[in-house]
Amino acid sequence: MGKVTIGIKENLFLFMMLVFTNFFVGAMVGIERTVLPIIGEEHFGLASTSAALSFIVSFGFSKAIVNYFAGEVADRYGRKRVLIVGWAIGFFVPILIIFAHAWWVIVVANILLGINQGLAWSMTVNMKVDIAKANQRGTAVGLNEFAGYSGVAIFAALSGYVASNFALRPEPFLLGIAVFVIGIILSLLVKDTEPFLKEQVKAKTTQKDEVGLSAKKVFALTTWKDRNLSVASISGLTTNLKDGMAWGLFPLYFATVGLTVSEIGIIVAAYPAAWGIFQLFTGVLSDRIGRKLLITYGMYLQAISLWLILIVDGFVLWLIAAVLLGVGTAMVYPTLQAAISDVVAPSWRASSMGVYRFWRDSGYAFGAILAGFFADWFNLFWAIGIVAVLPLIAGLMAQIRMNETLKSNN
Repeated sequence: MGKVTIGIKENLFLFMMLVFTNFFVGAMVGIERTVLPIIGEEHFGLASTSAALSFIVSFGFSKAIVNYFAGEVADRYGRKRVLIVGWAIGFFVPILIIFAHAWWVIVVANILLGINQGLAWSMTVNMKVDIAKANQRGTAVGLNEFAGYSGVAIFAALSGYVASNFALRPEPFLLGIAVFVIGIILSLLVKDTEPFLKEQVKAKTTQKDEVGLSAKKVFALTTWKDRNLSVASISGLTTNLKDGMAWGLFPLYFATVGLTVSEIGIIVAAYPAAWGIFQLFTGVLSDRIGRKLLITYGMYLQAISLWLILIVDGFVLWLIAAVLLGVGTAMVYPTLQAAISDVVAPSWRASSMGVYRFWRDSGYAFGAILAGFFADWFNLFWAIGIVAVLPLIAGLMAQIRMNETLKSNN
């Protein structure tokens, strides 16, 4: 292959194929979001909230661990190979849930879902960043996350509708088999972005682009040594900690106030829908006004939205609060990954992104653990309210400690 040209517009077909692929990556998670917590109570008789949320813990930790290694593996073996492996593992998720005879089978299915997401989602975002110019990273990540969380939202609503009209199992998870088929076909057809990465490495050399930068050093820089990377990791962890709580507790909380499964599905879908749609704008906006402002106030808005859900009463008001929660998440989600891409060199970008995504997605597990603990010891109301304090703290840290990263590596 000859010389490649970096840029989204110059490689629009490949870029849009990757966007479309990540829509179906997100769909795999969306199928679960409305119905699985309810299945835990109704089909398996799980009285403890902590037990009911164990599937999110297994998902969060497996995705976090895979994220950590996915970047290094992708740097070594190529993005496309890792993407295909991720989809191959995803096939077993809906199959196991359909035929599960005990809750531990659901937990195993979600370990595999975490691996699927850690590999497939990580690769789609890394491949887009490979293609994009330095001043297009927010746009690239925003479009990736828009597609993924649109998939989450649409299939969360769709699975809720199917469950309401048929049953909690197996009908909603038949959708998962169809999603797998489409996803694996797209992954086989998409072109690898390795030539674009090599072009970036060749064209860009920075003082941080050290030869033989070890995995241990990348981990230390991303976790605590670099103030911008460490704030990004904490903000990402806190954002997904909140999402792990929302995933597990929202269906249960809204069921206690008398909403139907279909109504719960709409609210549960509205949150990732807003999250997905607004990333179309926040990613682009971060390329223009910078990263810090969106990260700081996005964390604040997440905290306020969670408390608003507890204060208001009525389907419409809960729906508005869920949308605001999605907007707050959209403000930070693509911006954090773009900020990391600003700071790190191309040669260890995927590895650093893997460390960030390790911390970010471990938030799912920590959120489910904390939410289950507080719900069992207090109630659902207090569990949501206490977890909401954490995004507020992360916002304060970003405001005080983080520098603007937009022009640091362009």
